[in-house]
Amino acid sequence: QVQLVESGGGLVQPGGSLRLSCAASGSILSIAAMGWYRQAPGKQRELVASFTIGGRTNYADSVKGRFTISRDNAKNTVYLQMNSLKPEDTAVYYCNADGIGRSLASFTSWGQGTQVTVSS
Repeated sequence: QVQLVESGGGLVQPGGSLRLSCAASGSILSIAAMGWYRQAPGKQRELVASFTIGGRTNYADSVKGRFTISRDNAKNTVYLQMNSLKPEDTAVYYCNADGIGRSLASFTSWGQGTQVTVSS
């Protein structure tokens, strides 16, 4: 099994910044893709930013220029630096990872989610 543990959410004023972290642990052979999704009340879960297979980054249009995804492969950890936050960024943010376990079976794992609230 693969576990994802997120941290770094909270309450911030518009224009502020937050940094989310997500650490993967467990029976991991390799991680092919890892990223962040979010879900606001009454809306579907959407991609925010991710590292795709091959190491390319992918961002939602709504966060380009404000959010930056980075990673530490040695720690199986991905980060999301969020700057110039807006009230519409308010959501539960979920970490996702796709890869191969030590059993050579593929996996898709989700974190428990961390709340980000942007409000004055």
